[in-house]
Amino acid sequence: MDPIYVCGHRNPDTDSVVSAMAYAALHNALGNNEYVAAILGHPNDESRFLLERFGFEAPILLNTVRTQVRDIDYDRPPNLGASVPISHAWEILHADENLSAVPVTHEDGRLYGMITAGGIAESDMESIHRPVVESVPVFNLLSALEGHIINSEDDAFDTISGEVVIALPGAGACLRGVKEGSIVICGQQEDVVEEALCLGASCIIICQGSLSEKYLGLSSRTCIISTPCDAYRAARMIYQSIPVSRICQTQGLVYFHLNDFIDDVRDAVLQSRYRSYPILDHRERVVGTLSRYHLLRPRRKRVVLVDHNEKSQAVSGLDQAEIVAIIDHHRLADVQTGAPVFMRNEPVGSTTTIVATMFQERGLQPSEKMAGLMAAAILSDTVLFKSPTCTPRDRRMAERLARIAGIDLETLGREMFSAGSNTDKPVGELLNTDFKEFHIAGHDLGICQITCLDIDKMLTRLPEILPAMEEMKALRGYDMLLMMLTDVLRCGTELVFLGEEEAVKQAYNTGDIIDHHVFLPGVVSRKKQIVPALAALWG
Repeated sequence: MDPIYVCGHRNPDTDSVVSAMAYAALHNALGNNEYVAAILGHPNDESRFLLERFGFEAPILLNTVRTQVRDIDYDRPPNLGASVPISHAWEILHADENLSAVPVTHEDGRLYGMITAGGIAESDMESIHRPVVESVPVFNLLSALEGHIINSEDDAFDTISGEVVIALPGAGACLRGVKEGSIVICGQQEDVVEEALCLGASCIIICQGSLSEKYLGLSSRTCIISTPCDAYRAARMIYQSIPVSRICQTQGLVYFHLNDFIDDVRDAVLQSRYRSYPILDHRERVVGTLSRYHLLRPRRKRVVLVDHNEKSQAVSGLDQAEIVAIIDHHRLADVQTGAPVFMRNEPVGSTTTIVATMFQERGLQPSEKMAGLMAAAILSDTVLFKSPTCTPRDRRMAERLARIAGIDLETLGREMFSAGSNTDKPVGELLNTDFKEFHIAGHDLGICQITCLDIDKMLTRLPEILPAMEEMKALRGYDMLLMMLTDVLRCGTELVFLGEEEAVKQAYNTGDIIDHHVFLPGVVSRKKQIVPALAALWG
């Protein structure tokens, strides 16, 4: 079963990371083992501390859910070794009418070439005009002819080469014009065999008879083979014993990798003329083939969105994915689905609170470690229950989870916020901490939020922060860029901004603003205090 990726928003905060892990754990515990927690960026310091504190690995990093080659039901024909005879390749192609080509590989599985039924037919027709074979492995020839060598055991033959001649019984010399080194095919014709030996034929093939018994054990430079095939079949099978490496296409191959995106593959296929294309893994080994019809209705990746429902915050390529469910506590935004999906959006302080409620509704108690992690996520998103988004339900659920985990919420809160308040990070990392984009009434807005225990130390870095903000604002085309420095002890936010100063004054009812920052007492929530105020101002 293909996985269902459960992922939060870009630049993930603790609630985004933990709600994805908890939702996946819930469904996997109920027997739906295909749910996989994922994150859209590296976890921040606070999240890393909590994951280590409770003994969890970070979820997998998911860069995109665009449809890839690995998502389609591509063909998996057998890979042929370069030394395999043409006859074997024909049997495989003939056995499956939907198979137009078979990959030929080196011993380590890397692509050597592609063999098609048309390529085999072309080689067979060429043998009519040029009835010559070169260095055909004896093993291949014996297998194709179902024959055996009757020479002395001391005679050694590795390959057979020469012009193929069928000696028919008739008046006159039957081997007239035959050159030294030819391959002679005959029936019960002792005179032909003797003459071919005198001429120095490279190989004599005796068909369907007891004549071979006379030459059993003969020591000769000529390889003598006995076969139950008739002369016509023997002649055709000589050409069928040639290794596929001699006739397969090796130049100008078009191939794809498992991680290639279907959009790019489709463009490449439209510009080429082949019916089948090899697929390689990350080690360049062949894993299958795809044809044009595979691209008509590819399978989509399945995703569950948690802690967001806005395209600008979602994983790249969401329009090519199948959204299975949305679990969130933010405003309804612009994510659209092609079919009805399960959606749960509730006015609580943390998405993890909603997921914890789902555990409770299904009569399932999370493990001690998971309960501790979930309690921490609720603490983080409600800013120690001080955020205006916090509800009595958030507090009750966090306390219940803390009892399961055997932890003290106040102690845990101090530890996690202390771990997450690293003010010495590079400015680029600070600006991308819990960063979200919003599109409100024609305005493009970017907001990062950093929980601090020492705002004053952060403000000393304004001379390097403001130029970096200016660069980000220009590069991404924001009308306004905000940095929230939220102090959990003072229960307020120092708002650093670039954009229209008058809009900030009106939205947050501030006095004079100096050097692009102002303290907003009692403001700790981006979604319930910062964004709504600007939305009301802009209409």
